[in-house]
This record gives sequence, C-alpha cells and structure tokens, in this order.
Amino acid sequence: MSSREPNHRLAAVMAEAGASNKGLARRVRDAALRHGAHVGTTHVAVQRWLDGSGIQPETAAYVAEALSSKLGRQVTPADLGFTGVSTPRQLPAGVPGYAASLDQTLGALDGLTQLRPSAEDGDGAALLTDAEVDSAVLSWMVSRPDGVADVPDSRRVGMRDVMAIRTATAMFTRLDFLYGGGHGHTTLRHYFRHEVLPLLRASYSEKVGTALFAAAAEIAEVLGWTAYDIGDHALAHRYFVSGLRLTQVIDDRLLGSTILANMSHQANYLGQTARAARLARAALEGCRDQATPRANAIFAAHEARALSSAQDVAGASRAMNEAERFFERAGTAEDPDYLAYVDEAEIIGEFSHCFRDLRRPAESLRFAEQAVTQTDPQYARTLGFCRMVLAQGQFLNGGLESAVATATLAVDEGESLQSARFVRYVEDFQREISAYSSTPAVRALNEKVVAARAELEE
Repeated sequence: MSSREPNHRLAAVMAEAGASNKGLARRVRDAALRHGAHVGTTHVAVQRWLDGSGIQPETAAYVAEALSSKLGRQVTPADLGFTGVSTPRQLPAGVPGYAASLDQTLGALDGLTQLRPSAEDGDGAALLTDAEVDSAVLSWMVSRPDGVADVPDSRRVGMRDVMAIRTATAMFTRLDFLYGGGHGHTTLRHYFRHEVLPLLRASYSEKVGTALFAAAAEIAEVLGWTAYDIGDHALAHRYFVSGLRLTQVIDDRLLGSTILANMSHQANYLGQTARAARLARAALEGCRDQATPRANAIFAAHEARALSSAQDVAGASRAMNEAERFFERAGTAEDPDYLAYVDEAEIIGEFSHCFRDLRRPAESLRFAEQAVTQTDPQYARTLGFCRMVLAQGQFLNGGLESAVATATLAVDEGESLQSARFVRYVEDFQREISAYSSTPAVRALNEKVVAARAELEE
C-alpha cells in the first residue's frame, strides 16, 4: 500500500485474532522459517504497517499465513489492507535437483539469474527436499566428468576471459565479506547472466574450457552464498546445486566439496542438523584425492557445527579434534584462492559456535575471545558473528554489562552489513537478554538496533 493512512484492516484482523504486535512479529518469523526463509520482523515493523507503511510482497504473504493460522480461516494480503502487493515470484520451472545434462544446468542458471531484484528477501518457494539433496550428492559422487571439447563457434573464449571472471569473483567475494550478501547479489546475478553464461556456450580449447568451468562454478558458488546471506534459501539451494553440477564437467572435486560444505552450513542455519551432518561428511568423503588439509579442516569444522546443534557431544568433539589436526598441516599444500578465508581465526570461530550450541559457555567464551582478537577486519561479517557469540558467552557467564557492550560494538561496526544472518545473531541475543530490557544499557542497545535497521531499510 502506498498511502500513509493507518491500516485499519490489519488492525481489525489483529484484534479479531487477539494478536499483539510482538506476537504477530513472532508468528511472521515462524511462517517464513517454515518456507526456509528468514525475515527480521519485529514489533516495530508491525507498528509501521499499522501506521500505513509499505511492505514487501513476500512478507505480506507471511503475515497473511500467520493470521490465517491463528484465526483458522483463509486471510489474504488484500484482506489485511496490503493493496497493490503483487504475488510473490516463483522460481523458474526447470530441473528441481541435480541436472542430467550440462544444457539443463545452463538453462536453470539462466532462469535463476532473471529473477527480479525486488524478490530477494525470501519468497516462500520450496526448499529442495532431503531426497532431492541426497540424490544430488549421490549423482555428483558417482557421475563421470562431462569433459570439455574444442567446438567451433563464432565466439572464441581465451584465458583473458577466464581471468576477468576470476577478478570479478574476487571482488564480489570481498564485497560479501565486508558488507554482506545484500550489497552485491543483484549486480553479481546480472554479471553472471550476461558475462559468464554466454562464455559457457561459446568455443574454447580444452585448456581454456577447463579453467572456464572452474571459474564459472566458483562464481555460481558465490551467487549461492550471497543468496543464503540475504535469506533467500530456496534460491541459494538451486545456485549451490547448479554450481555443484558445473564442477562435474571438469571433475573439480575440491570445489564441489566446498559447495557441499556451504550447503551443510546453510542446512545447520535452518535447523536441519541431520542434513547438515550428511553434507559435511559428503564434503570430506567426496574429494579425498584432491583435498588439502585446509579444506578438510573447514569440512570437519562444519560437521562439528552440525553435530553440536544436534547435541551430539561425542561426535562434535571428534569432529573438532579432526578439524584441529587437519589445520595443523594447513601450510603443507597449495590451496585455491577461495579457501584463503580458512585461517586460524576461522577455525577458532567455528569452535566458539560449537561450544555455544553444546551449552558450554565457558569454553565458548574463551574461543570467541580468541576469534575476535584474531579475525582480520577484511572479514567484517565474520567478525560481527564472533562478537555476537562472544556477547552470548559473556552474558551466560554472568557478565551482562560486558555482554551488552560487546553486542553494541558489533551493531556499531556491523551497521552497514546487509546480512539476514547477522540480523538473526543480534535478534537471538536480544531475546536472551529480554528479561533485562528495563536496564539503561539494554534499552540503549535495543534502540540502537531499531535505528540501524530503519537506516538499512530506507
């Protein structure tokens, strides 16, 4: 709706349902999560809608679903006064999981990269099922490489083209680490569709083709990661699986396993701990011949994260020990550039998350302190995550004042992050300290968060 008049329809339906601003916000977040999406709706956002502010189409659908569930009858966005809200976009028709052919993969990627920028906040589209994910992993594990061949075409691809893609990948990866997935995803999608996909259908020698598909798979992985970071999990799934399929062309097992590890990370974030553990194990098993110690360290760390979330203390401890042993040999092999972020601070940070999820706050605090100290500022989002884990550890160890100070610093330093994941860290911490909301420091933090969110949404 474009009018700034109060939204009386929404107010009436909320009153009928007996839903408070906070209660509706919680139900909207839950509805989004059922669709594999994450929205940062708070009672402040609900009040803005009541006052007549606009709303994203996807969020309007979640509001309608939440109130429909509460009332036991169907409610549409129009019933709630959200006029002019278009239907949420649908992911393009195509291969739901792992493509049988390269042509299908390129067709699916072409469709994905045509999605409108306004649809990037999660769309309710279905996540891939466990069966689809397991089938994709098995297909990748056992399929023979497609290989590349020198075929005649009007456009001839050279190594200069491949280097341009690698340079762009490095730039977008740096943007992602510094400012979150929201800053570069739209531009990256446009670049991939108009600059990368045409090259994959052009002419190239075997040497150039091998390098080209490696570069294309890597930038597809970055597309998946940025979609994940902005909360568009269904889209991220499809980018990851399409990138995995591209690695099959040239049998790049290491990059394929890296994509599986990223899918494990996402599954753990969504609470799919069994899937997360399977994907991490597949990453470890899938590239034994090509794996470097650094790669195995992060794969094992992701397995530890999944097992920690599942409260498997013995399994998580074993995986953390494995990750530590692998990382001790990280300097003994040459790694691809996309593993450069896997330094000691990254592994320590993963361990801090593990101990937090295992409800061992003293150890989580110790590792989080080290991670914050050692994390390179170029990994600003990672530093923000570690600061929020540190704040949780400080709070659980009885230091409310120091915890709020740490969280406040994280919000200050992370105010430019367009990352749904960082927002969730902050919201989780706010819920943990909600019993102390009347204290001046907590109240000041909450006000700072509201202001930062409003500035990002402008």
